[in-house]
Order: sequence, then structure tokens, then C-alpha cells
Amino acid sequence: MKRGAGGGGSPYYESDEALEQYLFFHYGTADDYLPFPGSPRGAFGYPARAVKELMDRRKLPRTPRALDLGCAVGRTSLELSRWCGEVVGIDLSRAFIRAARRMQRGGVLPVRYAIEGDRRGEAILRRPDGVHPERVRFVTGDAMAVSPRLGRFDLAVLLNLIDRVPDPAACLAALVDRLQPGAQLIIASPYTWLTDYTPRERWLGGRDGQSSFAALADVLGPRFRLLRRRQIPFILREHARKYQWSVAEGTAWQLVK
Repeated sequence: MKRGAGGGGSPYYESDEALEQYLFFHYGTADDYLPFPGSPRGAFGYPARAVKELMDRRKLPRTPRALDLGCAVGRTSLELSRWCGEVVGIDLSRAFIRAARRMQRGGVLPVRYAIEGDRRGEAILRRPDGVHPERVRFVTGDAMAVSPRLGRFDLAVLLNLIDRVPDPAACLAALVDRLQPGAQLIIASPYTWLTDYTPRERWLGGRDGQSSFAALADVLGPRFRLLRRRQIPFILREHARKYQWSVAEGTAWQLVK
């Protein structure tokens, strides 16, 4: 399964196909994305919905700084700007970051999307209302090496990223140094472990009888306490009559002061 919210080192994430799919995933309307009666609309809008379900706004400082790691084309970063004074969105895909910046600056983007075979549709995607694009900065970068020059954050969000990095435990360990004491860490993933992205011996669970949640808790437990755990469905559209329906497990953690 392709990642739901992020770029990556794979050439796929620089392709026009990936860019169109993710732009539609992040900014498409429910009527365009799921036009058929009986469509599972409860799974629509994952890049915005996941963070709302998992974040505890009461535990944030007055003007929090947020990190959206694996931000893809930027919808989650823009959503975070509703509550955060500064948001940094990082993705390894240059194509995704360029598109995120275009949406941030202009507020609209045209997109072509697959209907069937060679048939394509066209839509105008719009930046959501009520966000603060001036608070957001998009940066091309590696999730495994977040630059110390970016400072520390009160909130970090990793949506569908942890199963697409070469060493998830190392990624999380390095991220701790970029968080303020008491910061929230939001992780959501369908745990689609693939050796194309992560060597089997570095999977967080999914092997040797251990669940991914248990492995994640082992890694984070010494420094974090669990705040929330939710099952969050999402849907990726391949073409007008084919979708991937998945369920991410979402967890919210707080770095112990």
C-alpha cells in the first residue's frame, strides 16, 4: 500500500501519478473523491481528521510550534496552523514540497485525476478555509535527520510515516531531541511493513509475534506516556471505481518533563 501522507526516497513519490493522487487525497472534495451512493465517507479527509482526533489542545502551550514530519503536499501542516503559531512541514519529495508551497501561496491548484484507463478528470483544488498559511514553512528534508537549526517543537505529527523510513526506532530516538519537555507526539500508521522501505529486522512489530503497538510502546515508553489510542480509517483513490480502504492506528504520546 502506498503511503497516505508523505513523500519518501522512492522514485514513485516524485512522479506525476503520485503527486496527482496525493493532491486529490489531501484537498479533494468528498463529492469528487467519493461520488457513488454508499461510499465510505467516514474515511474521507484523513490528513485533517487524524490530527484533530489525536491532538489534545488543552496540553499545548499558548503559541505552540508544530512539526509535520512526512507532510506530503501539506494539508496536515495547514490544519495545524489553526492552533499553532508556527508549523514546519518536512518531506523528502521535492515534487510534494513544491506543490505544498504552491497551495500555501496561491490557495488553488488544478489537478488531473484518473477515471478509467486513459480517461482523466480535472478539478480545481482549494486551500481549506480558516487556516493561516503565513504560519507554515515547507522544507525538503529527511525524516531520519531533522536539522537542529529548526529548533524544538511542542507538537510533532507523523502520519503514515513510521512504516516508510529505514529505521523507525532511530527516527523516533532522534526526534526526541527536537521536542520540548511536555511535547505531544502523534503517530498514525496502518503498519504496512515492507522490506522495500524498512529492513525486516528494523520493523516496529509485525514480526516474531509482537504487535506494532507493543513495539512502539517499548520504544517510546521510557520517555513518553500514552495519551490517546484511536482506530482511524482512511481511503486512497486509485481511479473512479477502485479505492484502498485502510485503518491506521493513531496514538498520541506526551514527552515526560
